[in-house]
Amino acid sequence: MLVVIAVGGKGLLDPEGTEVGAQRAGARAAVGAIAAIARHHRVVVTHGSSPQVGLRAYQSALYRKAPEPTLDLVEAEAEGFLGYLLQQELENALRDREVATLLTQVQVDPDDPAFGRHRKLVGPVLAPVDAERMTRDRGWEVEQVGAGFRRAVPSPEPLAIVELRTIKRLSEAGVVVICAGGGGIPVRCDADGALRGVDAVIDKDRSAALLATLLGADLLLYLTDVPAVAADFGSAFVRPILHVTPAELRSHRLDPSTMGPKVESACRFVERTGKRAAIGAVADAAALCAGEAGTQIVTLERLGDSRISGVPGVSAR
Repeated sequence: MLVVIAVGGKGLLDPEGTEVGAQRAGARAAVGAIAAIARHHRVVVTHGSSPQVGLRAYQSALYRKAPEPTLDLVEAEAEGFLGYLLQQELENALRDREVATLLTQVQVDPDDPAFGRHRKLVGPVLAPVDAERMTRDRGWEVEQVGAGFRRAVPSPEPLAIVELRTIKRLSEAGVVVICAGGGGIPVRCDADGALRGVDAVIDKDRSAALLATLLGADLLLYLTDVPAVAADFGSAFVRPILHVTPAELRSHRLDPSTMGPKVESACRFVERTGKRAAIGAVADAAALCAGEAGTQIVTLERLGDSRISGVPGVSAR
């Protein structure tokens, strides 16, 4: 079975990006979960990086004598940095397997309406005075988050994965592939076929769904910091959503900046392929893969699948 695993969630890779030791520990925890699956299945791994991308862009912007790098360059740096941490930990955990990190370009439409609005939050929470300075000196767009502000950047829809054939070859050869980190490096394809970087950040959940679809994956797995998608979150009636179709799952109101993108991306994958997607905690990765934990998203036709309907607390409808 081919499993595409998207690693995310607060604290997984140290959202502030300031402590390398903490990032290594986060990578080690994620790899423990990934390795448990990789010992029995082919695995392709992707991961989030918007906190690190935003932080590195902010650090560069503070040095006023240097031009601020575009987001595609910062994304490439973060993809290599986080890929290295995950690759090394995977090599330590899977001594008999080859592991490769691939800098991955993801094509977007330069005319995507997303460039006319800023909707993805990246980097650390800035104090009001720092946010005002970045807005004035660097032209940043920011959105209020609690008492502070975070940078908001364009997040166009991923259309194609440039290195897809390479990823397929590596995976088919048994290599554990780490790719499309942070949603991939956003690029456009010009009329002459040349690729050019784009100043944006692609949502990693959407890229993971595209990657899984194009690879023909049997399972798309989102590892996060909660055990399952929750209905009525924040209320006294909160409850986990366990076994569900895309249509049912979309009927629930979810946070558009956290769980919403994962749910929508997982639903797209299931609808386009007829395969299964799952969302749950890192520690439950093996059980998620087996259909025994988390939120299991399947087509209506698969609701009676005995392998899935055995999840505790779930009944086939």
